[in-house]
This record gives sequence, C-alpha cells and structure tokens, in this order.
Amino acid sequence: MSRVGKMPIALPAGAEVAISAEQITVKGPMGVQTQSLNGLVKVANDNGTLSFSPANDGREANAMTGTLRALVNNMVTGVTKGFERKLTLVGVGYKAQAQGDKLNLSLGFSHPVVHQMPEGISCATPTPTEILIKGVNKQVVGQVAAEVRAYRSPEPYKGKGVRYADEVVVIKETKKK
Repeated sequence: MSRVGKMPIALPAGAEVAISAEQITVKGPMGVQTQSLNGLVKVANDNGTLSFSPANDGREANAMTGTLRALVNNMVTGVTKGFERKLTLVGVGYKAQAQGDKLNLSLGFSHPVVHQMPEGISCATPTPTEILIKGVNKQVVGQVAAEVRAYRSPEPYKGKGVRYADEVVVIKETKKK
C-alpha cells in the first residue's frame, strides 16, 4: 500500500468532515471545500481520524489512495489554517498595490498590469515590493502566485522580476570580449 495513504489524518478542533458516496466535504473556520471520491478508495471516519484504504489490490487503487489522502489533508489544513504564498518584486520602479480583489502591478511595461483574483483568494501588499496571496485551496493559491510571477519572471542577468520569497535566482555572468 502507498506510504502516504497509510497515514491517517487527525482532524483538528473546528474541522468537520462529511463523507457521502461520491464526495467528501470538509468544513472549518476559514471555509468549506469538497473533493469528489474515487471508487478505488475507501474512506473511513473513526472519531475524528480519517483513514484511507484501497478498494482492491490493483496498482491504480494503491496510487489513488495516496493521492486522495494528500488532497484531503490539504483541504483540512486549508480550512483550519489556510495557505499563503509570498512574492517579492525586484527591479527599479517595480511595485504592487492591492485594491479589493484586484492586484495592480507596475513591472516596467508601458501599461499597468491588473490581475483579477479568483473567488476565495485574497491578496495584500504589506510593502510596495511584497505580495501576499492567501486562500484555503492550496492548488489555487499556487496557481495564482504562478500567474502573477509569469507577468515578469526573474531574468538571469540582473535578477529583475517577480519571484517567490524563498526563490534563489542564479545570476549568469555577462559575456566577455
């Protein structure tokens, strides 16, 4: 059986799980998330502990057990603590400003870039060169951060652009004559 799938999920205080035939719903203080279930995986709730097991001995059932367990664990973490991704802007004149559900970026283009945040995702700019993206869905938070970074990804010669806070950009040496 999958090593990840073997580990049970302990539900923290404030998290509630509802398991039906075709989906699992997790409710918490920060929101509600649902995930469709696969027929190859059996999910059991034993007094606040979720356990996952394959429905048969097939390889696909084994793989889906670990996958579904990881997705449900991210849902539980999201509705209790939430996820956040921090971006930094490096470059002269590069700045960001959060206005409601929009993020206004000045990235050296001839026009401002406005990024519309999807529902359930919030952004904040503690300083003009920092962006904080928060939400309950790990996949959506990561996707929004990647979309914002894609407007001006870090270039390898000066390191200018939008980068993740923990990202290390390797600077290339310039050409020598």
